[in-house]
Amino acid sequence: MDIIDRIGPVRAWLGALAAGILVFGGGSLVATRTVWDRFVWRYFWGPVYADAHNAQCAIKDGGSTSLGGPGFAETCSAAAESAIVVTPGYTAVSEVGYMIVGLFFLIGIYLLLDRLNLGHDREMFFALVPFLLFGGVLRVIEDANDFVFSQTGEMVISYPTNTLLISPLIYFTVAGLTFAALISSVSLSRRDVVDSYSRLLAGIGTTLLVVTSAALVILATTNDEVGVYPLFLLATLGLASALAYGVYALADRVAPEINAGTGYIGLVVLWAHAIDGVANVLASDWTDALGVPFAYTPKHPANAVIISVTESIQPASLSAAIGTSWPFLVVKLVVALAIVWLFSEEFMDESPRYSLILLIAIAAVGLGPGTRDLVRATFGI
Repeated sequence: MDIIDRIGPVRAWLGALAAGILVFGGGSLVATRTVWDRFVWRYFWGPVYADAHNAQCAIKDGGSTSLGGPGFAETCSAAAESAIVVTPGYTAVSEVGYMIVGLFFLIGIYLLLDRLNLGHDREMFFALVPFLLFGGVLRVIEDANDFVFSQTGEMVISYPTNTLLISPLIYFTVAGLTFAALISSVSLSRRDVVDSYSRLLAGIGTTLLVVTSAALVILATTNDEVGVYPLFLLATLGLASALAYGVYALADRVAPEINAGTGYIGLVVLWAHAIDGVANVLASDWTDALGVPFAYTPKHPANAVIISVTESIQPASLSAAIGTSWPFLVVKLVVALAIVWLFSEEFMDESPRYSLILLIAIAAVGLGPGTRDLVRATFGI
């Protein structure tokens, strides 16, 4: 702490960022096989590379990289015997890595807001909600890109540009657009061009959301292979909203201290994770009932583990009746409520900026992937 106090938190953060780039960037050049091939590429870039090419797997064999799956010469299973083979999605290692990177950049966001003297008012949280929805819809643009490729053999957005729309890079894409909008809105507000930066910020986010949603609607109306399944949309929004409000209202009646610190911000956090939970459950087990020709396979290890455990302990007859993904929704709601409880009035008053940043990040973790699953299934992409 003495070192940080001496050089300042901003310089310390920038120094840590430079050190990380030097370690992994330099290590990838000096010890390519160990640092790049067996760590960075295997757990982080390789899955993005495979996803960007709509392949079942990416194969690194020495200095060459190839793709496996339908439409490619190699097969993933055969290549795994002698090469590094990765599939799109996350692993336990990558999720831990992304958590560490995410926390590091949350500190950077805190320092930036502190520099700009922002983040004390709760209006900023609600103004950023459209950006959280926008991030999920933007991710579906890449899903649609993959769909077009599967139908025509050509991508509308080609590699490497499409990597900006794939997790985890899409978080940086959305964050960059969000901060550009935030800084612009604050600048105009402080020069008295607009009355409220939060209203302008919310308007920019809503515009981005509408434009990306319109692009998907145009795709659905101009491509016979893409459908529109509004029942999935209505079922997800209806159930998630009812569950979120029900849990919020019950907590308010039984234990008012749970919501005392966050107020309606807590309701938004619950709703964000309810969207993620309900969309996962419906996409995993109820697509037939909702008329959606879409088979959802969880990419996050946590989802897969919950489904696997449920399959092993729940009677087969019950699994056939209600599915095996429902505990994921329960876990999401319980964890979200517990998190809201942690943000007491005292904590919110003592650290308003830090609290709002954490709450925005927590809402984003639910609403980003939840919106993606919701919109993707709605269009059958």
